[in-house]
Amino acid sequence: MPKHVKDLAVKGKTVFVRTDYNVPLDADGHVTDDFRIRSSLATIEFLLEQGAAVILASHLGRPNGAVVPEMSLAPVASRLAELVTVEVLFAHDCVGAEVEELAAELKPGQILLLENLRFHKAETDNDPVFSQQLAALADIYVNDAFGTAHRAHASNVGMTVHFADKAAGFLLMKEIDFLVNAIENPARPFTVVLGGSKISGKIDLLKKLAEVADNILIGGGMAFTFLSAPPLNHNVGSSLVEEDRLQFAADVIDLCLKKGVNLVLPSDTIAARKIAEDAESIELPIRGLEDDLIGLDIGSRTIKSFEAILDDSKTVLWNGPMGVFEMTPFEKGTRAIANKLCSITKRGAVTIVGGGDSAAALSKFNLDGCVTHTSTGGGASLELLSGIALPAFEALKGAK
Repeated sequence: MPKHVKDLAVKGKTVFVRTDYNVPLDADGHVTDDFRIRSSLATIEFLLEQGAAVILASHLGRPNGAVVPEMSLAPVASRLAELVTVEVLFAHDCVGAEVEELAAELKPGQILLLENLRFHKAETDNDPVFSQQLAALADIYVNDAFGTAHRAHASNVGMTVHFADKAAGFLLMKEIDFLVNAIENPARPFTVVLGGSKISGKIDLLKKLAEVADNILIGGGMAFTFLSAPPLNHNVGSSLVEEDRLQFAADVIDLCLKKGVNLVLPSDTIAARKIAEDAESIELPIRGLEDDLIGLDIGSRTIKSFEAILDDSKTVLWNGPMGVFEMTPFEKGTRAIANKLCSITKRGAVTIVGGGDSAAALSKFNLDGCVTHTSTGGGASLELLSGIALPAFEALKGAK
């Protein structure tokens, strides 16, 4: 394990903190969801209390190496300033003479937020010169950006070689602790709820979970690939099916049988002839899907069977919605899972939501904070849970 930020001597030092401020902005440039900003406060406030000057750096969106005004971190600086008790300075670039001057003048107890790292292509290229320019701004390095921990970029991998003192922040360590423990040492029964549109991207995760879970509940679009795979061979109408993943789905079904894992697929669905807010929906058994119908949510019987299993679970990992929850006709299944996780959390279950759309669903249903842990990283959480080493986390372990 790398050092924890609380084990560093930071008084009088300038600390570079890689954060994840990849947050949504509205048309007027205001932050619409500050969850990731708030999640970074524990590390920032600790460093300020210990007498450090703090330089924050992040990306926002995918500007692909160009300066895109709509992806500026200036709105993030404004929102951060409302959440902390000290002034937040903002640099209009992340490298260069102006930034170097601001960093050199930064005093203990002050915060400087740099402009979007990805305005420079050198960031995603993990360019060594760019890495050195960033590293020259500070004395100590802290990574608290779990959302990009699965990427090898300049700000989370390349620049770490220039620091003798480097550590993981409170958020990064919390993410690692929760997600690793979920796989390696869960209180049982351990139930996994998987959804989302496709199996692709979750292959390693499914293999890993089939080795460790007691129950795997599958909803969302990915369920129809499983339902279409042998030995089930269901007709699923016009629902999404990944033809190139049918054999993999069949292999997972077989592996779960061999391992004694209770793999549960939807028995009914909410279907429609189009994916639209005004679509006319119908609830019917999976076997009742006609050729022109698309399964877009789990049905009532499936919800009840999933809820019964969750009621008996002591650890639950949820990744991926049960349907097209963004549209009212198809939100019922995802809302039911979210509500059930909140209720079993109150009874003492450990509930972990794996970022991305599942976290967005909690927000939509005004259920933020009701589960044990909501991950700030979608892709990073999937890779960590799959047993894949995270480059940024590994970089913190190396010596100078």
